[in-house]
Amino acid sequence: MSAPASQQPAQPLSRKIRVGLIQQTCSDNRAANLEQTITGIRAAAQQGARLILLQELHTSLYFCQTEDPRYFDLAENIPGPSTAQLGSIAAELNIVIVASLFERRAAGLYHNTAVVLESDGSIAGQYRKMHIPDDPGFYEKFYFTPGDSGFTPINTSVGRLGVLICWDQWFPEAARLMALAGADILLYPTAIGWNPDDDAQEQTRQRDAWITIQRAHAVANGLPVIVCNRTGFETDPSAHSAGIQFWGSSFVCGPQGEIVSSATTDTPNVLITDIDLAHSEQVRRIWPYLRDRRIDEYTDLTRRYRD
Repeated sequence: MSAPASQQPAQPLSRKIRVGLIQQTCSDNRAANLEQTITGIRAAAQQGARLILLQELHTSLYFCQTEDPRYFDLAENIPGPSTAQLGSIAAELNIVIVASLFERRAAGLYHNTAVVLESDGSIAGQYRKMHIPDDPGFYEKFYFTPGDSGFTPINTSVGRLGVLICWDQWFPEAARLMALAGADILLYPTAIGWNPDDDAQEQTRQRDAWITIQRAHAVANGLPVIVCNRTGFETDPSAHSAGIQFWGSSFVCGPQGEIVSSATTDTPNVLITDIDLAHSEQVRRIWPYLRDRRIDEYTDLTRRYRD
């Protein structure tokens, strides 16, 4: 015989929110890029989205395909023109926006920075990209100083946001530290794509690996993951490579790694999805990885390599 309803174990109260991802193409026209972004934001808000994630460096082309000091002119202060414009939209629509900007912190000191704008238009917090790549087509170490504020979730009216950026998404340590600090969601603004010279099989392997690693972060930490990537082809300004075909494929997955929704590879999308933050509590009760971590045996994780 089952226990009376009053004695039944309580289930976590639903904490459903609707999220919107703005996957877009970009040009060398900042005003046009922002106009496209804001059009997407308005469309998402009209469909009920309370949290909007934008792709990495959404106000410009992905300039890191080459090393050219002129591109430092694209950087802006935070607070600055983009945060003012997007903050105004956030306040008007009563939404939270996660934007990705090229930050000028000081002369000669620049960051790849995600800014969270609260629903009243204020800056709730920011995250400076910690892992900086330096690979053919992705020469980010020339432009960006690694972040220095650690892995700290940002408190907002829709939850504690564990914001990370692109190359960070390949590192389980970053996702874990955000989870250990109390993040409700992991969010990744992204700019990643194919080298057009790679064959179809290699391109498939790369995209599949990208999706798999982020779904694994969801599973390992019992958290939903939201990823917004850019789309479209962008030429290499130096003409030394074939350029980058950004593969879009923005997606949302739940705390068991299940794909909830995903966008196309090659077209702009406004992706709308409902997620329930309380579901993480239920998942963590049956898969209690945080409980079973052997923190007494992990000291070697602070070493570059165990020789």
